[in-house]
Amino acid sequence: MLDADVAGPAPIITSRLILRELVLDDAEAVAARAGDRRVARHLIQVPSPYPVSLARRWIASRQEWWTAGRGITLAITLPASPRALIGTVSLRAFHRDRRAELGYWVAADEWGHGYAAEAARGIIELGFTQLDLARIYALVVAGNHASCRVLDKLGFVLEGIQRQHLWKANRLHDVLLYGQLVAEWRALQ
Repeated sequence: MLDADVAGPAPIITSRLILRELVLDDAEAVAARAGDRRVARHLIQVPSPYPVSLARRWIASRQEWWTAGRGITLAITLPASPRALIGTVSLRAFHRDRRAELGYWVAADEWGHGYAAEAARGIIELGFTQLDLARIYALVVAGNHASCRVLDKLGFVLEGIQRQHLWKANRLHDVLLYGQLVAEWRALQ
């Protein structure tokens, strides 16, 4: 279970990143960076353009996840400017089943640096060591080769394809299902 407190989640520090609590002041960056067509086309529920008011509601709902024990979403930032969001990483928890859905995105101008894998690695460790998860899975819109490479790098297994599962950009898309079990994660450590 999440040990939610009033102050919000503690930051996760990786070798190159600070994963910090998502705050309402991040709404403009979320709207601009996640709403960038290059990013949004790979995200299941993000429109482009992305209105700032919708980004504020999204952040508020993710803050509620933490306080209700339903998951965690963290801002991905660089140590040189920890208030400047370059992406987000999250686990949406389903405690009864000891599983969580991993989600992440990184701004297009930060692609190619390995930040998505590094941020995901940090939150996966939290999920398996502190949240008592048995399984973490991720859904990827077919054609998002970069996200598939991130999950491959992290040791996730492609478990299946949900054919014509998602309506986005006026057409149906396949969705790839990746998963990792706690024993598989431990074997990689």
